Amino acid sequence: MKLHGNMSIRNNTLYIGGVSCTELVNKYSTPLYVFDEGLIRENCRKYNKYFKVEENKNKVAYAGKAFLTLYMCKIIKEENLSLDVVSGGELYTAHKAGFPMENVLFHGNNKTIDEINMGIELGVGRFVVDNFYELDIIEDICKKRNKVQEIYFRITPGIEAHTHDYIKTGQIDSKFGFVLINGDLYEAIEKLYKYKNIKLVGLHAHIGSQIFDIEPYMDEVDIMMDLVKEIKIKYNIDLKEIDLGGGIGVYYIKEDNPKSIQDFCEAIIKRAEQKCKKLE
Repeated sequence: MKLHGNMSIRNNTLYIGGVSCTELVNKYSTPLYVFDEGLIRENCRKYNKYFKVEENKNKVAYAGKAFLTLYMCKIIKEENLSLDVVSGGELYTAHKAGFPMENVLFHGNNKTIDEINMGIELGVGRFVVDNFYELDIIEDICKKRNKVQEIYFRITPGIEAHTHDYIKTGQIDSKFGFVLINGDLYEAIEKLYKYKNIKLVGLHAHIGSQIFDIEPYMDEVDIMMDLVKEIKIKYNIDLKEIDLGGGIGVYYIKEDNPKSIQDFCEAIIKRAEQKCKKLE
C-alpha cells in the first residue's frame, strides 16, 4: 500500500488527515469513501502553479466526473479552477453549489436536448461540441432564446497514447469528436457561417486516461496549434483557446510509476510556448 498526502499508519491503523479510519468506520459504517481535502487543495495549487495560471492567464479545469458534490464544488471554486461537467446532474450540482457558470465547460458526446437547454439557460461558459446533431440543437435553442453560445469543437487528433484500450479517446476510430482526416471538422466550421447564435472560440482534444508518457502530449500540442493557425488562414477565425484535456497517469498498482504534476505541466507549457514562437 502506498501512502498519499496526509495518510499515515499508527499502531496498525490507517489515518487520513490525522483521523483514524477505524473511528470513521465505527461512525459511518462501510462502504465509505474518504477524501483528503488537504491533498486535493495541494494538487489544485500545483496545477495552477505549473500551468502558469497566474502569470499567463491559463486555466485548469477539474473533471466533475471524477467526484462531484456541493463541497467539492466549493473547494475547486476557492482554488480558482474551472469545472468540466458531462451531465445534467453534474451541472445541477454545480448550480446548487453556486459555482460560477461562466467557468463551466459542458462536455459529453451524448447530451440530451434537455441537458443542452439547461446548460444554455444556466449560462455555461463553453459547450464542448462533439457532433453535428449537438451543433444544430445549440443553434436552435439559442436562436429561440436570442442568446449567443460560445463553444469548442472537440477533435480526434489521431494520437495513439500508451494507455488501456478502453480509455484511449484520441485515436482515429474514437467515438468522440470531429475527425480531422475525413473533413468533418472543416464541414462543421463551414456550417457556422449560416449560424448567428454560436461563436467558436476554441478547440478541445482528449487523448486518453492513465497516460504515463509525456510525448503524446507534445504531439497533441503541435497538432492543436497547427490547426489553430490553419483555421485562421483558411477561415479567418481567430481562436484564442485550446483545451488539451487531461488523462495524466496516477498511481494505482505497485508497477505504476507516474511522473509528477510538475513534470507534465512544465513540459506541456514549454512545448506550447515554443510552438507559439514558431507559428508567429
